[in-house]
Amino acid sequence: MELVSADDIRAAAARLQGSVVRTPLTAGPAQGPPFLVKPESLQPTGAFKLRGATNAVALLTPAQRARGVITHSSGNHGQALAYAAARLGVPCTVVVPDNAPEVKVERMRDRGARVVLVPPERRAEVAEETARAELLALVPPFDDPAVIAGQGTVGLEILEQSPEVTTIVVPVGGGGLASGVATAARTVHPRRIRVVGVEPELAADAAESLERGLRVPWEPARTHRTMADGVRVCLSDLTFEHLRRRLDAIVTVTEDEIARAVAHLALGARVVAEPSGALAAAAVLAGRVAVEPGRPEATVAVVSGGNVDPDLFARIIAEHR
Repeated sequence: MELVSADDIRAAAARLQGSVVRTPLTAGPAQGPPFLVKPESLQPTGAFKLRGATNAVALLTPAQRARGVITHSSGNHGQALAYAAARLGVPCTVVVPDNAPEVKVERMRDRGARVVLVPPERRAEVAEETARAELLALVPPFDDPAVIAGQGTVGLEILEQSPEVTTIVVPVGGGGLASGVATAARTVHPRRIRVVGVEPELAADAAESLERGLRVPWEPARTHRTMADGVRVCLSDLTFEHLRRRLDAIVTVTEDEIARAVAHLALGARVVAEPSGALAAAAVLAGRVAVEPGRPEATVAVVSGGNVDPDLFARIIAEHR
């Protein structure tokens, strides 16, 4: 299986100039050990997904753009693809699990996407069927080299912004972001940089898969127990292979640790994170990932998104302030 390369990520970075935000590095919460966070929540669509979606749309042929694109998504990738497609006048359809947060569904519609609600276990199947029937270009949320290369620009930026970084911590859902960041750390930079993935305990298919050495999908009934709705999906063969070869470690966090990280990021770092987006910070705050004392620039936790349901956010802040 051919993996994404350093050249793929550099080419994606060139395509993304002027279309995505080069997010800064900022101090993590004061409540924990010293580390930096990269708030991808500052992207126009509120999450890192804009990078991969924009790169994929940029690579479409004129005929594909005319017919339109389709994807399946619980929210952030759907918003990102709708945004990237709208900028180029490309029609967009998003197949969404019927239990996705309403705030994310409405934002997809607001960006001009046609939204198709289906049971969670049928999202990929319906997207593929519709793509074939309507001759649409399928842009998967993570199972695509162009998407992975786009997400890898997060890692490329971190390497440029913090030359002293030794550890990058990143959430893992479908594995596109972790695959891209691990590729950047392993192939772009000449010195050794450790990349650690983080999953909820209640949706830890990647941790089990990497431990067993083969992809072990979890049923939606298991993964949907976590509040971190953005990582309820499982690895694909492509992302599993990237993580198997390039990710250094993977850890899990509890639901309470996720909630505390959301609150600490908001109150201690002034960063709004959805539960999925807070996974990396949760692992650092809970001591699952070791940091170098007195060297905040050595550890960077990626805050992958901030599209949190307002009611859930208010409850978490009230319970953990």
